[in-house]
Amino acid sequence: MIMGKPVICVSSDSNNREKKGAEPRQHYSPAAYSRAIAAAGGVPVIAPEQCCGEMAELCDALLLTGGDDVCPELYGEEILNDTVCTDPKRTAYEVPLTRAFLEKEKPILCICRGFQIMNCVLGGDLYQDLVAQCGYVHMNTDIRHFVTAEPGSVLYKLFGERFKVNSTHHQAVRRLGEGLHVTARSVEGLIEAFEHDTLPIWGTQFHPERLTGIAWDDRTDDFAPYFAAFIDLVREHQKG
Repeated sequence: MIMGKPVICVSSDSNNREKKGAEPRQHYSPAAYSRAIAAAGGVPVIAPEQCCGEMAELCDALLLTGGDDVCPELYGEEILNDTVCTDPKRTAYEVPLTRAFLEKEKPILCICRGFQIMNCVLGGDLYQDLVAQCGYVHMNTDIRHFVTAEPGSVLYKLFGERFKVNSTHHQAVRRLGEGLHVTARSVEGLIEAFEHDTLPIWGTQFHPERLTGIAWDDRTDDFAPYFAAFIDLVREHQKG
């Protein structure tokens, strides 16, 4: 806590160009994540690719963010085709970062790639390419599509049974990780959200940080209450 506010570790992305020889590796985070956390009453801190255990000790919760595809080696497969674009160094730090927060049973919010990372760390796997494996196109930043939430889930409580979200992914959760249960699905039946049975873990395949603040428009609900609910979860968790 800092000045009465929970400190949220935000997993960093990278330019992923070191392997291409273009420039030194750089860490960054899209501003929408930090804006959403700060607006909800948290203090965002962007994680380095080192010091995973220290970050889990320092911070009150973790936000696993979006980015490049998860390395399929994490769930025992090889790269399926040329659509799969991975960042092995990010996976190499984000997996121990996730495990460090899991070991401390601290709250974790998972978005897009982070949703997939959590699923794989808990023993699940992914569709590597929805078009090739399922015939579905979910990679279109311009569209909004309906999802159906499960009664009792945080999404159901906040937005009702059926609501629209964005869609910017070509991979998806296939087999669910241990301890997770589905809380929302797309029209096709793809898993769009989960919660953990016993741990304070929420996740979405879609990007709620792009559905609030300056990025929000009236095609969807404003997802500010989702981030506010997560900060409330962190506060309650700290009370024990």
